[in-house]
Amino acid sequence: MFGLSELAIILIVVAAVLAVKKLPELTRSAGKSARILKSEARAARDADEPGTPRVIQGETVEREDPGTGTGTGRRG
Repeated sequence: MFGLSELAIILIVVAAVLAVKKLPELTRSAGKSARILKSEARAARDADEPGTPRVIQGETVEREDPGTGTGTGRRG
């Protein structure tokens, strides 16, 4: 007859075999949840510091002749 330890080992093996099919889905879901949690924590931290300026990445555009407003460098 089976003892308690043998029965526990059998149940663990059966659960592992059944869980293998769901493992990729579970890890994908855990990764998505971690990314959401991280972004929400970052947003909450940024909201707590209202005095800090936000830097928005972009590119600098230089005009040839700033007086015309057209940026072509030619007048008239």
